[in-house]
Amino acid sequence: MIALRELSARYPGATNDVLRQVSLAATGGQVTAVVGPNGSGKSTVVRALLGRVPVTHGAVWLDGQPVGEWSPTDRARRLSVVVQREEPVFPMRVRDYIALGRHPFRSGWATLGAEDEVAVDQAIHDADVDALTHRTTDALSGGEWQRVRLARALAQQAQAIVLDEPTTFLDIAHEMACFETLTRLAAQGRAVLVVSHQLNLVARFADHVVLLASGEVVASGQVADVMRGEVLERVYQWPLVVTRDPAVGAPALVPLRRPR
Repeated sequence: MIALRELSARYPGATNDVLRQVSLAATGGQVTAVVGPNGSGKSTVVRALLGRVPVTHGAVWLDGQPVGEWSPTDRARRLSVVVQREEPVFPMRVRDYIALGRHPFRSGWATLGAEDEVAVDQAIHDADVDALTHRTTDALSGGEWQRVRLARALAQQAQAIVLDEPTTFLDIAHEMACFETLTRLAAQGRAVLVVSHQLNLVARFADHVVLLASGEVVASGQVADVMRGEVLERVYQWPLVVTRDPAVGAPALVPLRRPR
């Protein structure tokens, strides 16, 4: 399980906390989504998990103890992360890049064992990147690169996975496939924490939603509890209505044009 307990965080040189008393939990068997407008602190939640932003109050917990108490190797065996921005230092074969997900389970730069190869093959299949494995990372489109990074995280086979805007650059089919993959991972008992601005996808697939605004939690709960028109309109500062998705009955956000 991943938990933030009354977490406040502040970037070096800043005068105010970017997260203020944020509490949330991503438990096994569920997809937990963190949503909110630009600048609300969504990506800072991920950086706090990685120890990349100083914590001024509270703590981040992983599997029952503060995340900083895990060694880097043990943490990587328990938690896989897809950050919003990432570029390898040098181009490499896609399959080799995905195989980096097995590094926490190997000694140094030892070759992949049979179990590692199976994990890499499964990740390639689940992320639908079979056709890309013989290309190099610098020859990928934005959407292809996003799917390859997801495959690398899947290859870790960690019981907790965190993803920051995983559908960036993806077309409709691969957006849906990505969230369906996250749902399957949750069904296997894994804790899935996804940061996303795609509210309608979140409404379809998430079990629990945390809505941030200006670094604070303004709503938390099941999709129907959070995706309410009066709440979202106030947070996003844009006219909108919340209706029902005719296919699955989930709440669906429809932004409106402002009167001229």
